[in-house]
Amino acid sequence: MIDVPPTHSTSAAARLNRLPISGVHRQIVVLLAYIFFFELGDLNSFSFAAPALREHWHLSIATIGRITAASFVGMFVGATTGGWFSDRVGRKRALILVTMWYSAFSFLNACVWNTAGLVATRLLTGVGLSAMTVIGMTYIAEMFPANRRGGYQARILTIGLCGIPATAYVARFLIPVAPWGWRAVFIWGSLALLFPFVAGRLEESPLWYEKHGRFADADAILNRIEDRVRAEGHSLPPALVAPAVAAQSSGFRELVSRRSIGATALLMAVWMFQTLAFYGFNSWVPTLLAERGFSIARSLEQSSAMSIGAVPGAWIASGISDRWERRTLIGIVSTLVGTLVMVYGLSDTTIAIVVLGFMVAMSQQIFSALLYGYTPECFPTEARNTGAGVVYGMGRLANAFGPFLVTHLFTTYGYTSVFEYIAVCWGCCALLVTIFGPLTRGRSLV
Repeated sequence: MIDVPPTHSTSAAARLNRLPISGVHRQIVVLLAYIFFFELGDLNSFSFAAPALREHWHLSIATIGRITAASFVGMFVGATTGGWFSDRVGRKRALILVTMWYSAFSFLNACVWNTAGLVATRLLTGVGLSAMTVIGMTYIAEMFPANRRGGYQARILTIGLCGIPATAYVARFLIPVAPWGWRAVFIWGSLALLFPFVAGRLEESPLWYEKHGRFADADAILNRIEDRVRAEGHSLPPALVAPAVAAQSSGFRELVSRRSIGATALLMAVWMFQTLAFYGFNSWVPTLLAERGFSIARSLEQSSAMSIGAVPGAWIASGISDRWERRTLIGIVSTLVGTLVMVYGLSDTTIAIVVLGFMVAMSQQIFSALLYGYTPECFPTEARNTGAGVVYGMGRLANAFGPFLVTHLFTTYGYTSVFEYIAVCWGCCALLVTIFGPLTRGRSLV
């Protein structure tokens, strides 16, 4: 049922933007960091399990590529349908359901006994993983004040990214123990199954209610949030008067409208190049190191040490994201990542591989945190999650072909060619965002 908006109502965005950071926001940080922790850990779990699977199941590099590709096909499906689903049923409900989905299928990854089964479970896990990511980053953008949302997007990602080195070290210590050690890595990735038991502490997005004409529901949530803020001793300044008007168009139609088509095309391209570059590096480093002659234990040890760089990377992003225009920062950081990747590809000593790999992981996550904050800002509320899902999903679909390209480059032109290709992808990101990206810093969401 659609409510009639009050004559002098103030928009949900205006009321949210005037809020100081309080216990409401800190609760969001804790709960979303928890599910991002296991989502990001599971997203990287197969790359850590792959060297052991190659040994125990006698898999070829091409088979590893097919399993990886299946996961990214699933991510495309999850991102595009998950974003649409969230725009229809609400951010909170969708977040609970997709977290249960990816956790359940992550557990089933540990139960398969052949390649076909692993292809199927990794595809279905990917559906939930990417759906959770796009819904989560949109929820953060809609619940934090405009002048703080970029920093808190990065703070949540910082905690979540601890899941990558945690998963790396789970793999490092469990996989060498027994032939079934790789199964324990997937079980570890399923532990977000507990999220529904604590998700009741989250509020639905008032912006989502408002854009669906449910003004009374939006007002009730905002009143609860404001009461909690006042109970902590904060005073609230008057909100700027801006009438709350229900959306006239939504979903996929809005993405091809005149006001959104430019952002849709730009972000599709950026997410495609970013995903090809990011996973071209992260998903293949353990396997490529093993192919270069390092033992499985040694390659896992080196990739585990490198993965720690992801955490300080997102932490750095949290400090700079709201200080300067995100478009400019994205261009600078993507250029830096491409340069570091090229130098990494030319290195052949253990120290250089670990140090440069750490720096690549760190700078990649500075970029990711900035792009996570930037993407939902570029779309209107009625299509924000659909838009974020489509562009994020296109990146995942592009990377369904990425493993085959990496395999071809490695087998035809050698180890260094893989990193040259990755560096070119990062260069394309820098050019596209710097030239065509809209300005979004501190802008109120509409």
